[in-house]
Amino acid sequence: MAELHVELVAADRMVWEGTATMVSARGVEGDIGIMAGHTPMMTILTDGEVRITTGGATETAHVSSGFMTVDRDNVVIVAESVETAGQRS
Repeated sequence: MAELHVELVAADRMVWEGTATMVSARGVEGDIGIMAGHTPMMTILTDGEVRITTGGATETAHVSSGFMTVDRDNVVIVAESVETAGQRS
């Protein structure tokens, strides 16, 4: 299965970077799922959950005030704040 290169970045740090089979996030126009080969795009994200599926696991984070870009098989998510399980920033 084709993979995406994903970067999840908070204003002050890199939170997660790696390969994934799917990324899901909540944009201003609704929920969106990204898989390899997706059309290039940029969207503004609303406060909500980002899910990054890697192999058999799913990484989950809560983001606020951010955006997501997709270019070829590269996904970059930048948010003012990112909270992961067991972490508050």
